[in-house]
Amino acid sequence: MTHLHFTLKSSEIQNLINQSVKDDISKAILTTVFNQLMEEQRTQYINVSEYERSDSRTSQRNGYYERNWTTRIGTLELKVPRTRDGKFSPTLFERYQRNEKALLASMLEMYISGVSTRKVSNIVEQLCGTSVSKSFVSKLTAELDPMVKEWRNRSLSETEYPYIVTDVIYIKVRENNRVVSKSCHIAIGINEDGDREIIGFLIQDGESESTWSKFFEYLKNRDLKGTKLIISDSHKGLVSAIRESFTGVSWQRCQVHFMRNILSYVPKKDSKTFRETVKAIFRYTDIELARVAKNELIDKFNDNKRYEKACGILDDGLEDAFQYTVVAKGHSRLKSTNVIERLNQEVRRQKKSSVYFQISIPPLD
Repeated sequence: MTHLHFTLKSSEIQNLINQSVKDDISKAILTTVFNQLMEEQRTQYINVSEYERSDSRTSQRNGYYERNWTTRIGTLELKVPRTRDGKFSPTLFERYQRNEKALLASMLEMYISGVSTRKVSNIVEQLCGTSVSKSFVSKLTAELDPMVKEWRNRSLSETEYPYIVTDVIYIKVRENNRVVSKSCHIAIGINEDGDREIIGFLIQDGESESTWSKFFEYLKNRDLKGTKLIISDSHKGLVSAIRESFTGVSWQRCQVHFMRNILSYVPKKDSKTFRETVKAIFRYTDIELARVAKNELIDKFNDNKRYEKACGILDDGLEDAFQYTVVAKGHSRLKSTNVIERLNQEVRRQKKSSVYFQISIPPLD
């Protein structure tokens, strides 16, 4: 390792004392030390001291340029030495460049996590002693666009996803300087080992059969394969798009939504027995047992007009609500859309903290 030795001249020490009256002495000391460090490195690079004549000289001194360096104690105004050949670079800034990249990465991570551009700017100022404008943060986040595009259009051919959980969430986005509501179609793929992965999302105008069909085509065009079961709620447009886009694939109706739908038609008063019996049906992981329990409940309560509507809904939808027991060997995590509901909750939390999402999503390739 190369060792650098330098000392402060008496005039420089006096200058530090004078500066400390009006400036922070730590910044003044660091500025002086770093300037001398870079000066010594330049001397070693050209292999000759100042005003010295030598045949071993590799280049000539060529003045200085000013550079601000942000540190934890504030911004230092440094004089960076140059050489005539333009090849000299102080090692001081190698670490600075790494720290700068880390800072930019942290700013991007804050933005992705839902921190607004104003808050990102304030946090950077508190940490580094210098401010960055909101416009700078916005420009920085634009670097995410190509990464998002690459991720959205990546091939799905390397992994089979037999189980797909899908849903839509409405978010506010900034589009052409306007804040508008958009639907975000999301899909999570689950492989045979139970590993889950977000395999795609698509921002669209509303939720309909056509928007869902477009979303599914987007997934299929990226070589989605091996799908056996799709789990979702019972939105008519969504179910129709699943039937059309995934011929031969079973549809699992989310049991949580289905049970809520059934119980919404049950009177609140004196209905505890009926409610508990319905809930018990959804604890089965065998479709045959669920069918028997369903038939027993209908035989017992269907003649009572208070439960007629609820019994009809249960009878019509039970088969779709227990497809996971047939296709996925009773894998209980596939009986509802809870896995994607938790994702949506996190999106809503981040959306609330950032007020809106600023998106720039190109059309599908």
